[in-house]
Amino acid sequence: MFTSINPFTQETIAVYTAHTQQEIAHKLELGYNAYRELGKVSLEQRRQWIMQVAQSLKDNVELHASLITQEMGKTLKEARAEVLKCATSAEYYAENITDMLQPRIIRSDAYKSYVSYEPKGIILAIMPWNFPYWQVFRFALPNILAGNTGLLKHASNVSGCALAIEKIFTESPFPAGTFQSLLVTPKELEPIMADPRVQGVTITGSTPAGKNVAALAGKYIKKTVLELGGSDPFIVLKDADVEAAAKTAVIGRMQNAGQSCIAAKRWIVEKEIVPTFTTAVRNILLGLKQGDPTLEETTMGPMARLDLAEELNKQLQSSIQQGARLELGGIHEGCNFAPTLLTGVTSDMTAFKEETFGPLAVIVEAQNEDDAIALANETPFGLGAALWTSDLDKAALLATKIESGNVFINAMVRSDARLPFGGVKESGYGRELSLEGTHEFLNIKTVYIQP
Repeated sequence: MFTSINPFTQETIAVYTAHTQQEIAHKLELGYNAYRELGKVSLEQRRQWIMQVAQSLKDNVELHASLITQEMGKTLKEARAEVLKCATSAEYYAENITDMLQPRIIRSDAYKSYVSYEPKGIILAIMPWNFPYWQVFRFALPNILAGNTGLLKHASNVSGCALAIEKIFTESPFPAGTFQSLLVTPKELEPIMADPRVQGVTITGSTPAGKNVAALAGKYIKKTVLELGGSDPFIVLKDADVEAAAKTAVIGRMQNAGQSCIAAKRWIVEKEIVPTFTTAVRNILLGLKQGDPTLEETTMGPMARLDLAEELNKQLQSSIQQGARLELGGIHEGCNFAPTLLTGVTSDMTAFKEETFGPLAVIVEAQNEDDAIALANETPFGLGAALWTSDLDKAALLATKIESGNVFINAMVRSDARLPFGGVKESGYGRELSLEGTHEFLNIKTVYIQP
């Protein structure tokens, strides 16, 4: 049984029954048959069907947003934006998939040689609760357009979202089984991954979860994409626009109650501007209103689960004991965690060394720009990074020194269907989105023709 609990009220929303072995077997068969059927459907037809999926998301945005808010607690405003992002990304892929799948001509000694990009079968997605629609659609859209089919194992606390997404595709013209949701526990994944009809596995989740999935996928020789944890640095150099940086830092850390793999988790600031930056962010944080996510005036909802709030509090208290100074917040009741700011954080403290998944911002003082880069890289993670400076030539050079899959200059790190997204080090490997993400689970086939 899977139980969905409203994080704000702690009331049970729904209880879902796990799929049986027979139901899982049927879904695998249905998914493979859909893959075969999609192979007979033109790309133009698939494009039209995806546009219908986009329109369905737009027409029912309030329904989907409300479900997101009920199950994992983000504000309705954030939830609406997430659903609409899925819709606009569907439109983007519909407009650009033809170019993304175009064979690439390669000059050789052959009469003709080229690379084609072809579907392979069912792709299994293991997805998290923090962006319960966007994480799913950014995997599903390019794969389904390319001719693969999707099988989703969603986080158990957002089973309602998983089934709602499945329904969108079920009600579309796509063949039955094109996209399906599995209500199963992690222990039941191995036989699914072992099935020869499953040709790839993508996971967004914690680093330990990613290691487990990668080990199993390796056992059965299945291609994987791992988008794992992050402790993203937000570097502010002394020549930056401090007010703009402060505003973006707070949004980057506190949106979705800080529950994002690419949240601005470590604010690394050159020492000359630490006082000014601290005052600026503190004033902005004081203006946030944490509370009922269904109210339009609320700017930050609760954390998604009690255990997550308790874990964040442990990390907070540990950092204070290690010498960090509590500037703001630091209190929580149930899943409701106040926006919190720590200063005086150093690289030997918990809040620096570990990924903090919640509304906890920390300021780390850097002696100079070289020290700032060194501090940014002093982490096992490497997902995203932001760098703020008025010298764009310097920024381009420093970006090459940051160990991260994404570097955003004078902007907030975010995922965008137009740009490849993924990490290095313990943040994983492979890419989602854009051309690179579209090709991850395709057969990159070399064709060599000699008359």
